[in-house]
Amino acid sequence: MRKVIVALLCMVGMTAMAQKGERGNRDAMKNLSAEQIATLETKKMTLALDLTEEQQNKIQILNLEKAKTRKAKMEERKAARENEEAKKPTAEERYAMQNERLDQMIAHKAEIKSVLSAEQYKRWEKMALQKTKHKRKGEYKRNTRK
Repeated sequence: MRKVIVALLCMVGMTAMAQKGERGNRDAMKNLSAEQIATLETKKMTLALDLTEEQQNKIQILNLEKAKTRKAKMEERKAARENEEAKKPTAEERYAMQNERLDQMIAHKAEIKSVLSAEQYKRWEKMALQKTKHKRKGEYKRNTRK
């Protein structure tokens, strides 16, 4: 009986430790400024897509705008959580938020397309798709743990 209890405790402890490791990178990104995030994203794109200097400058501006928007939204959610205003949005509010987010994504995609060449754009779309798949896989893991 003792061996079973000890084995169970070890398994629970190992599971808890394994789950802590998943959020490490995300927490590190939260502490960065919008400018730092934009610079890192631009450099990643430069390495993957072989961007010219002019393209780098334009992409940097786009990434900076996107990072500032994301930081502002994150701060807004954090403030609402601290003020205990974090009530679940209504169906209409969720629709409006999703619609706004999708409009921003469409606009960002169009801006990226105007900066990149056709070949670079195809590679960027593949990168974005892989990133989305990776993100969704993580969401699936989080949702199945509950």
